[in-house]
Amino acid sequence: MTKRNTQQRRRAIIDLLNASGEVSVETLAEQFSTSEVTIRKDLAALESNGLLLRRYGGAVPVPQELMSDPIEKVSVRKQSIAKAAAQLIRDHNRIILDSGSSTTSALLPELSHKQGLVVMTNSLSIANALRELENEPTILMTGGTWDPKSEGFQGQLAEQILRSYNFDQFFIGADGLDLERGTTTFNELYSLSRVMADVAREVIVMAESDKIGRKIHNLELPWSAIKVLVTDDGIDAKDKQKIEQQGVQVICASA
Repeated sequence: MTKRNTQQRRRAIIDLLNASGEVSVETLAEQFSTSEVTIRKDLAALESNGLLLRRYGGAVPVPQELMSDPIEKVSVRKQSIAKAAAQLIRDHNRIILDSGSSTTSALLPELSHKQGLVVMTNSLSIANALRELENEPTILMTGGTWDPKSEGFQGQLAEQILRSYNFDQFFIGADGLDLERGTTTFNELYSLSRVMADVAREVIVMAESDKIGRKIHNLELPWSAIKVLVTDDGIDAKDKQKIEQQGVQVICASA
């Protein structure tokens, strides 16, 4: 019943957004008689499926040029990307999983086959999902200041804790992939992602091919910091070549 009510509320949020052109967390919480935390989770889930864009205090519709494929196709692509990315992880690896990406979250079930993992994250939801894995990976949390937009911990304390460790791999998603610059994001808080990249030997970006060419002004990670891009087989051959010319290995997962 709870899941069905959640789905109904999220469909209603999209209807309101389409009708008004903008929605606020405060207004939605009052209208649906729920908490602002719940509404932020709704908006985060809807954004991960390409149905809206979060803005401070609310959300706006996705511009037509950024419209993604239907949810079913997106889900299949993300699963295939996660399976391909998991093949890069060896037993006893020390890895970082960034918050705020449904693509990196899709990696979690694939970790159940790995033994002796140590996993650092700044996401409570990822940490809770890791606790459910039967192989019981060692879980590390960054701590820091909670950011409701990214659904993760951020700030100087999180950065200091990260710098006291070394990791084999860092897995991160992307709102956009700029062929010239690197990964781009709508989130203004991206300094922690750069620290995560600094303390890992390999940076693996997990992103669907339709993220290529998105015009987003915030540069999160330059190509020089990235070792591997795991994407789907919908990537254009010329785009793949341009990314490889940046020194990045491109793995194309078949859906």
